[in-house]
This record gives sequence, structure tokens and C-alpha cells, in this order.
Amino acid sequence: MGQLQSIVPKLQDLGYQLIAISPDRPERLRASVQKNELRYALYSDSKMAAARAFGIAYRLDEATLKALAGFGIDVQDASGEDHKMLPVPSVFVIDKDGKIAFGYANPDYKKRLSPEVLLAVAKATVAD
Repeated sequence: MGQLQSIVPKLQDLGYQLIAISPDRPERLRASVQKNELRYALYSDSKMAAARAFGIAYRLDEATLKALAGFGIDVQDASGEDHKMLPVPSVFVIDKDGKIAFGYANPDYKKRLSPEVLLAVAKATVAD
């Protein structure tokens, strides 16, 4: 999400607002907002309600949880919940009528939508 911060003013000029949703609990997010000086809203979905509604939630198996723990990532501690779930990294553009005009999701968290592509989609959506 840090790379998207660079296009926040351009999105705002088009009438969009960038909103991020994280599986981390609010306390963790506050620290992240302050540390990274984020210029967009960052909300907690620690119970995974939004991720489930958008169809991007998935349950982690024990082997994956163990591998993440090896990297110092404790999903339960981060969320404060015991659901053992994460969202697929995703981006949605919601139009003025509240409908999803564009969606991007990739299970490979290393492959993120570039800011340039998101900006192009936002411009095209406004033009429609």
C-alpha cells in the first residue's frame, strides 16, 4: 500500500478516496499510520468480515502458519482473533453508484497492482 500513497493526490483530483483495509487489529494499524505517515484511511478488518464479503478471505493451514511464524509473523496476534485467515491482496475501484467498477486480486502477495495501472483505471472509470 505504501507505493499507492504516491497517487493519492491524483486520485483525489479525480474524486476518489483511497481506503485500505487490513486484517491487523486497530492498535497495530495506528502505529503503522504514524510510522509511515499515511495519507489515506486505513481500517481494521480483524474479524475478516469485509474480506469475506469481498470474497478474498482464505484460511491458512498449519504448515503455512508455522512457516509464517518462522518469519516472525503471528497471524493470531496481529489480528487479535483465532480465525487463522488472511485476505488475498486486492484492489477495488468503486464507482459513484457504489458498484465495483474494477477489481484486482492476486494470491501471490508479491504481485501487486502498480500505482500507474490503478490511476489509469480510475481515469477510465471517471470517464464512463
